[in-house]
Amino acid sequence: MAATQTPPGQCPQCWEHGHNPRIHRRLRPGEDCKPCVDHLVNGCPYLVPKKESRWW
Repeated sequence: MAATQTPPGQCPQCWEHGHNPRIHRRLRPGEDCKPCVDHLVNGCPYLVPKKESRWW
């Protein structure tokens, strides 16, 4: 089951596509997901928040 919220430090689209099998169910065998390919080529378009530092 997919998490309801994206963890800190993760791209929302990468997280959703990696943990929600329903997104890729509609693809035929051997067919690539266009948003995933775009991420591989151009990187993440989101400003990903960093994890909160708890060192101090």
